[in-house]
Amino acid sequence: MVILVRMARPLTGEPLALDLVNTWWIDQGRAVDFFDEPRGVRRWLAEHGLPDGAGDAGGTAVAPDAVREPLTAARDALRAALAGDEQPLDAILAHGARRPLLRNGTAASEVVVDDPAWLPAWCAAADLVRLYAERPDRIRACADSACVLWFYDVSKNGRRRWCSMEGCGNRAKAARFQDRHRTG
Repeated sequence: MVILVRMARPLTGEPLALDLVNTWWIDQGRAVDFFDEPRGVRRWLAEHGLPDGAGDAGGTAVAPDAVREPLTAARDALRAALAGDEQPLDAILAHGARRPLLRNGTAASEVVVDDPAWLPAWCAAADLVRLYAERPDRIRACADSACVLWFYDVSKNGRRRWCSMEGCGNRAKAARFQDRHRTG
């Protein structure tokens, strides 16, 4: 009998692009890739309402295994773009485009990709461009130097520093407390 343990990802609920970036993290000094988990790709796609193998809008079936490679390429490209290297992200974006349409007098658009397996990756890459267009100053890396997670700061004052106060924030506060009491 095989028992599958569902991996709990840290920091879920971020915008699509950052949520893809955060499918790879460090846990107790060890790199963890959510897509290595059985059904990890399918779960991530379902969480975001993206095609999960049943087919895209054109009816073409795309298996999660076919989507994994474009998603990991997009994740790497997103991380590179967040670090200042935009070329890999542009390569992901080259796989598709948004086509403006008029439907019953209402503006609409559709995404057109060169290969249906690239649709989720393209959507995540386009989402990062959207975030940069809206509020680039709110896209942040966790202030914990050992943490690799990214978040979109939606706090009222825009001063969030940690991916989560329960994890990295508490560790930082505890370390400051220890330092004060060690030197005092």
